[in-house]
Amino acid sequence: MVTEALRLAYAQQIADTAKLRSDAVRRAFAVVPREKFLGPGPWSILSWTDASGTPGYTSTPDADPAHLYHDIVVAIDASRQLNNGQPSFLAFCVDSLDLKAGERVVHIGCGVGYYTAIIAEVIGSKGYVLGIEIDPKLAMCARDNLRYITQAKIEQADSSRLEPADADAILVNAGVTEIKHGWLKALKDGGRMLVPITAQLATTPGVELGRGQILKLVRRRNGFSARFISGVAIYHCVGARDARRDRALEAKFSSGGADTVRSLRIDPHEATGGCWFHADTFCLSTSEAVSS
Repeated sequence: MVTEALRLAYAQQIADTAKLRSDAVRRAFAVVPREKFLGPGPWSILSWTDASGTPGYTSTPDADPAHLYHDIVVAIDASRQLNNGQPSFLAFCVDSLDLKAGERVVHIGCGVGYYTAIIAEVIGSKGYVLGIEIDPKLAMCARDNLRYITQAKIEQADSSRLEPADADAILVNAGVTEIKHGWLKALKDGGRMLVPITAQLATTPGVELGRGQILKLVRRRNGFSARFISGVAIYHCVGARDARRDRALEAKFSSGGADTVRSLRIDPHEATGGCWFHADTFCLSTSEAVSS
């Protein structure tokens, strides 16, 4: 049984683990009912027990939703290795977006909508969150789950097609090798975006899983400031990957220097010593933001 005390303890556990700065994010985890988004139990809980790095699952002993109120990854569809992500990690991401009441947010790769609901709670009834999910089944599920939240909308769509300069914040909840220009154009001045830049994990053949770092972008008048803020292992973002970049990204992360990145450039230019990672459509630079 889920009691108010259990919800509050869960929220505090997440806040402590993620080292949250925002009390609004902590309160959201205490309010949004996780069981509403994960269907009837028993549930499959992710465990990394395989020496190869392949994820495995263990089942909860029964269908008591109290089992969900821990910092655990719960399967949405274990046969497809689709999961409702780690609460403390997503809490850290939402906290890092510096959301304010009334803002407009886009959540790319929203899954069943649990963390979209968390965002909706943080920005309040005067805000707006658009959850985008490419998987039709997940999008339909998220739409049903979020019907009770008036400031949330779900679209089953290609996430690269967003309205220009409409978003205060964007959370990309899947790993990319490509930073879509449509996402950048959707950010208002001062808008923030979190996007996981990842390379395919070589230890998991057949598993669409990557490892890398979370990049935080802020749109400035003279370009995009950029900082890597956390390591990450996360599933791939459909339509935002180029397999040719996997080895190059893996090599760059392995060689270090990610902490020197200061800006994102999308203007055409030749690679220089200031280019930490130079690709044909974007560049992560050690120089401060420049005009693009």
